[in-house]
Amino acid sequence: MGGPGFSTTESARLLLLSVFGVLLLSGALGEQEGENLSGLSNNPDKAIFAVRENGTTCLMVEFAVRFLVPYDVLALNGIDLITEQASFTLPRGAEIEGKCGITESEIHISWKNDAYTLRIYFSKEFRDKEAEVWKVSKVQFVYDTSETSHFNNAYNPGKHTASTHRLSALVTPAEHSFVCAAQQTLTLISSDHQKGVTVSMYDIQIQPFDIASDFMFGEPFKCITDQRERLEETLPIVLGFILALIIVITLTVYHFHLKLTAPQPQLPRDRSMYKNM
Repeated sequence: MGGPGFSTTESARLLLLSVFGVLLLSGALGEQEGENLSGLSNNPDKAIFAVRENGTTCLMVEFAVRFLVPYDVLALNGIDLITEQASFTLPRGAEIEGKCGITESEIHISWKNDAYTLRIYFSKEFRDKEAEVWKVSKVQFVYDTSETSHFNNAYNPGKHTASTHRLSALVTPAEHSFVCAAQQTLTLISSDHQKGVTVSMYDIQIQPFDIASDFMFGEPFKCITDQRERLEETLPIVLGFILALIIVITLTVYHFHLKLTAPQPQLPRDRSMYKNM
């Protein structure tokens, strides 16, 4: 007797179920793509990147970034190693990849044929009084010291990865975008002999979750540094206004005091004496 088999109807049903399952899975994962919108910025140092899911923006990053990367070169004696510093910025023409999720999102920014890749990871969590916030939970920077436009005569050139450790940065209320003109600096520890790589971001606006309108940031949440600088700018004006008001009030009171205390001219009571003169 032949072994058990599937009828044509059962095979077709299984095929349909398989296709339906694949469609459900792809729909759940969503089609995600990166877009470079840096051409919209008038600032030549600022880049704008977006991650879109099923044609809708789910993550946006707008910032300028500078890297300071230490690397070793061989000294003139051919024995000792000297540490040099490579300083460069994030180019506007970088390539973008990313992932959007309910509680975790990430963006990968690569350039120079993947010689450099900046990865930023975001997460959501609940803080005090059940307030929901998002934050930058991890930053990684992959760089290749054999890439000679920034690394000259690097000793033992190759790819290295620098990462943060237990990061909780740019903490922002949910459904808001983080905004900061002031520089935000992170130190990453490199696989190249534990060297410290500095990543400095400024002119920042970031939102990795809950973007309500396509290519539009949510309500801004300003960083403490910007709030302090704004206070420092307005405080002298306020104090100057208060001082001027005090001076005006003092002069006014003094003026009325003089009028009230000035001696009044006395007229003689008997005016007949003037007539006899």
